[in-house]
Amino acid sequence: MNLTHPSTVPDVLRRSAARVPERIALHFADRRWSYRELDAAVTRAAAALLDRGLRAGDRVAALGRNSDAYLILFLACGRAGLVHVPVNYNATTEELRYFVTQSGSALLLHDADYTAAAAALDPLPRATLEELREAAAAGPVPALDVQVRDTDLAQLLYTSGTTAAPKGAMMTHRALLHEYLSAITGLDLTERDRPLHALPLYHSAQLHVFLMPHLLLGAENHLVAAPDPGELLALLAGERLTSFFAPPTVWGAVAAHPDFAGSDLGALTKAYYGASVMPAPVLAKLRRALPGTGFYNAFGQSEAGPLTTVLRPEEHAERPDSAGRPVLFVEVKVVDESGAEVGPDVVGEVLYRSPQLCTGYWGKPAETEGAFQGGWFHSGDLVRRDAQGYLFVVDRVKDVINTGGVLVASRQVEDVLYGHPAVAEAAVIGVPHPRWIEAVTAVVVLREPVGPEHEPALAQELIAFARERLPAYKTPKTVHFVAGLPKNASGKLLKRELRERLTGSAAGWTR
Repeated sequence: MNLTHPSTVPDVLRRSAARVPERIALHFADRRWSYRELDAAVTRAAAALLDRGLRAGDRVAALGRNSDAYLILFLACGRAGLVHVPVNYNATTEELRYFVTQSGSALLLHDADYTAAAAALDPLPRATLEELREAAAAGPVPALDVQVRDTDLAQLLYTSGTTAAPKGAMMTHRALLHEYLSAITGLDLTERDRPLHALPLYHSAQLHVFLMPHLLLGAENHLVAAPDPGELLALLAGERLTSFFAPPTVWGAVAAHPDFAGSDLGALTKAYYGASVMPAPVLAKLRRALPGTGFYNAFGQSEAGPLTTVLRPEEHAERPDSAGRPVLFVEVKVVDESGAEVGPDVVGEVLYRSPQLCTGYWGKPAETEGAFQGGWFHSGDLVRRDAQGYLFVVDRVKDVINTGGVLVASRQVEDVLYGHPAVAEAAVIGVPHPRWIEAVTAVVVLREPVGPEHEPALAQELIAFARERLPAYKTPKTVHFVAGLPKNASGKLLKRELRERLTGSAAGWTR
């Protein structure tokens, strides 16, 4: 007799519901769900999806902002043996069509606010997330005749598309569960945490590094639709919440909010950041203002679920610019262009081997083969690794600038520009140049806007500032001032879009 039982993502919730049935699992808006209520709702929602004629392995696209309904749909897909396809709600109509067509989605669940966008995808069947939540909220809990294996796909997790068209990373239940355990151990998550979840659930970090691991533990979770700095401060202080994750852009907005200094954040013991570079002045301000809070840098990418390394609070003093060391289920090596492993403090591409990894890219065999050469996943991130095993991110391989045949890491130039008091945000890219191959080009958001008549002088000031701190070949040739940098919903900078804007027509640039 085989008594083994595969563990799937929805089993996380089922076990917590059996262990702490009346504990509050989720706060959203004016609704509260106990673990027992949430688990029952997921089963009802799974039955409702199957009643629409969906079969195991069918893909279900989700277009919506954070909500209890969005979470219920994700878990219901897993319980019904369906594959969840999260869609960026900021996508254009053509981008939406790409996601649902490339994934072969059989159904679209969307917020009512996106009804017009959903209608443009006819004849794809669709329904609202609110309708699903209402169907799941009450009534008998049906018995599901579904067998889901841990090797089945749970989600097509589309990459952020910062350098190319998004690819659907095929995440199995088994991969995600390994990643949840890595997150719990690496980030010190516990059932006593009272976390605030504000970043989009369609992105892997908020869902798979924080919300799902906390549901596995039986913690009390607070979910908001969007990361409004004032609302975040009010919730953190008013509800005495203990942990919070955000990209540096959101942390910066929170620290700059007029209510920040007067907010009692004494209960906040764990602060997490990731997705992009945390400017040193912002991190220093936060650490001074929150002396009782431990800061964690979480690094990784979608294909790994996404957490791969963590810099812990006690490690920030000596290595504040490090991405930390590998988490529980991740093995790394750093290689040169020939694939040979390099020694300490030599820059190379970081490769991963882990049960957390995706099984490939949906419908893209050539890209899958290229990414998994030699049995390791090729991340596209350039790093150096010190003798103690700490990683320091240098750049994305595709973001390295070839100027006159010499390679320049854009991140190093950005770090210098962040040191100028006028700079709020900076991005450095290579722009095609007839003499230099690529010209080092800076795109800057100012702390205080200046008039167009003052921009040329300020640009020269920034170039001179960089030249004092960098070799001449790394110094920006030009500086462009903009009102904001293009980012995805996780706060990750979209350099591909910057390059398209700067090398396209002038009309394509929005100040």
